[in-house]
This record gives sequence, C-alpha cells and structure tokens, in this order.
Amino acid sequence: MLLASTMTSAQEVSLAVVAHPDVTTQQLTRDTTRAIFAMRQRTWPDGQAVRVFVLDNNHPVHARFAKEQLAVYPHQLQLAWDRMVFSGTGQAPNRVRNQREMREHIATTPGALGYLEREYLDDRVQVISME
Repeated sequence: MLLASTMTSAQEVSLAVVAHPDVTTQQLTRDTTRAIFAMRQRTWPDGQAVRVFVLDNNHPVHARFAKEQLAVYPHQLQLAWDRMVFSGTGQAPNRVRNQREMREHIATTPGALGYLEREYLDDRVQVISME
C-alpha cells in the first residue's frame, strides 16, 4: 500500500494554465477556463482573441488537465470541438505534439492559452491562476 501511494504522488506533477506574456488577464474562474478550452469563449475578458493550444487527446497531461483543472473528460472536449467544426460555428483548438512545443507556441503567439506541467515553465510564459 505504501508503494502505491509513493508512486501516485511521484506521478502527480502540478499543472499550470499558462498564457502569452502580453495577456493582461491574470486570473480566471474554472467556468471561464472551461468555456475557453471548450472553444465557447473566444476572447479574453479585455477583448483580445484567445488562441487555445492543447496536447493530443490521448496524451496523459491532456487527460489530467481536462479532469483536474476543467472537471471534464477529454472526450467531452473533443465532442464539443467536433460539434462546432462540423456545424460551421467554430473551430477546434491548435494541437501540439508535446509540452516543449506547447511552451514555444504560447510564448510566441499573442493571446495564446494552454497548460504545462510546472517543470516546463519558464519566463517566456505567464501562469494564469484559477479561482
């Protein structure tokens, strides 16, 4: 039993919602964050366009982010994206292959929003706190 809890805590690396350094919003509610990642809200509170970046649905960090931070399952996000794309009312988020690529895109794309494990954070992106 002790071994299982040690393995679990070692695997649970903290996740952060991150944005381009020029984004003026520094805090979001869970509902707003969920709406942005579901592509229902397309702008930051100040009116700037949001460019959402996500990892592949089967990436373990994406699954953890969806469940822990957004309180949804990855397939629920995919269904929402598919509905908007196929109905012509919206688009899916930008997909990246790994967290390094995620960090690069967020650091260089105005209005960008994504998520990273804490070990991938650097001064080129800013952490957005969630209420």
